[in-house]
Amino acid sequence: MPITRRYFFKSGGMALVSFAAAPQFLMRTALGQSNTDAGKDRPVIIAIFQRGAADGISMVVPFGDKNYASARPQIAILEPARGEERAIDLDGFFALHPALDSLKPIYDAGHLAVVHAVGSPDSTRSHFDAQDYMESGTPGNKSVSDGWLNRYLQTTASKTASPFRAVAVSPTLPRTLAGPAPSVAMQRVADFGIRAGRATSQVEELFADFYKDTFDAVKMLREANSQSYVPAGGAQYPNSSFGQALLQIAQLVKSNIGLQVAFADVGGWDTHANQGAGRGQLANRLKEFGDGLAALYRDLGDRMRNIVIVTMTEFGRAVRQNGSGGTDHGHASSLFVAGGPVKGGKVYGQWPGLAPEQLYERRDLALTTDFRDVFAGLLTGHMGSKDVSRIFPGFTPKNPLKVL
Repeated sequence: MPITRRYFFKSGGMALVSFAAAPQFLMRTALGQSNTDAGKDRPVIIAIFQRGAADGISMVVPFGDKNYASARPQIAILEPARGEERAIDLDGFFALHPALDSLKPIYDAGHLAVVHAVGSPDSTRSHFDAQDYMESGTPGNKSVSDGWLNRYLQTTASKTASPFRAVAVSPTLPRTLAGPAPSVAMQRVADFGIRAGRATSQVEELFADFYKDTFDAVKMLREANSQSYVPAGGAQYPNSSFGQALLQIAQLVKSNIGLQVAFADVGGWDTHANQGAGRGQLANRLKEFGDGLAALYRDLGDRMRNIVIVTMTEFGRAVRQNGSGGTDHGHASSLFVAGGPVKGGKVYGQWPGLAPEQLYERRDLALTTDFRDVFAGLLTGHMGSKDVSRIFPGFTPKNPLKVL
């Protein structure tokens, strides 16, 4: 991960070594702290960001709202009934998009919850700003430099925590994990290494001494033939970068190296044209998304008892379709929470309605649940946070959803 500050390491008689680029956990190691707290049964949160503003009312279809179908004459999802390309009924009012059929068994088992009409209270329709606000956890405030997941790590810091406590499977560290708490970004476990210019091999050996058990586990993963990994339970990940990112997360969880926070993202949700209904552009994206989550859930098996997966997107889409058969930038959307601790089999949140006078600015799904209410509930109910005021500055949870 490229950084601008210079990090130094000192060990015995070894001269100072300058790091032009290194994972943030090197700073803690430079202070002489070691890892004895990897842990095998700690709570884990896996955050998935749908970048591009996913259409929440196509993901979770409000077919029971009489204004739904008329607003989308070409792209409305057919209401539940026998036959292909029809929505999958959840509760008589809401339904899953047919491409998300792989998630229905988890919902039926009571371990998948849906939150609808959720998102950021900020009114921006800018992808960049909205993503920044959701990852920083401070809607409308650009002055905050670190992300909400990093602040969670800061508030629960431990001198003996694993250097792989927080991992993003991505080319660069995402905004939500940016900050002083140690976090690592990697695209593939097999490619992971400490970058320290010409001193890389020597420095990696020194860090391996500090983090022997952890680095032994990472070395084993790195040297393993990634093609030989067999997901458990017959799980089949999508053959895509998103599917492979989830597979990497599963491997990290199973390696018992102290992972507590994992992050991945998936793009392609900006459906301004040719969105499609039961089939098409959006359906293809949802198929990859749902099948990936279902594969991760199946692969982790009994480990899901201490794992919560939460999805998010920066905002939703306009309720009415546009002239190009797509949807423009909107406001509220929907998200999923899955895992052993989740009280699923239910759609959470207050439904605002789709009548013109019920829409936000008379065009978008209105917001009834602030995303911070959801995230704060997961941190307190699952991850052990005692006080979320430091994690979400200036915010007091008003509408906590008891999804756990």
